[in-house]
Amino acid sequence: MVDTIYLLFPIVYIAINTVSFTLYGLDKFKARKEMWRISEKSLLLISLFGPMGALLGMQYFRHKTQKPLFRYSVPAFAGIHLLLVLWINL
Repeated sequence: MVDTIYLLFPIVYIAINTVSFTLYGLDKFKARKEMWRISEKSLLLISLFGPMGALLGMQYFRHKTQKPLFRYSVPAFAGIHLLLVLWINL
């Protein structure tokens, strides 16, 4: 059971971060085409669970980098995730 969790967790975590990255790219695309956008609330929620993908998406797509809420929240989420990984591995 524990082996399954150790195997499954990284796969799920990578998937969530991939979705996060993709949503930032999709929202940037929709912004350029003046289409219906993904809400900031949704982007922040996915950023909470997949902050590495969100941070990469913000930088790669140059999206939401000027908004203070995103500029400070997403790196904070990433920092919390890194601290949790370090804490779990001790």
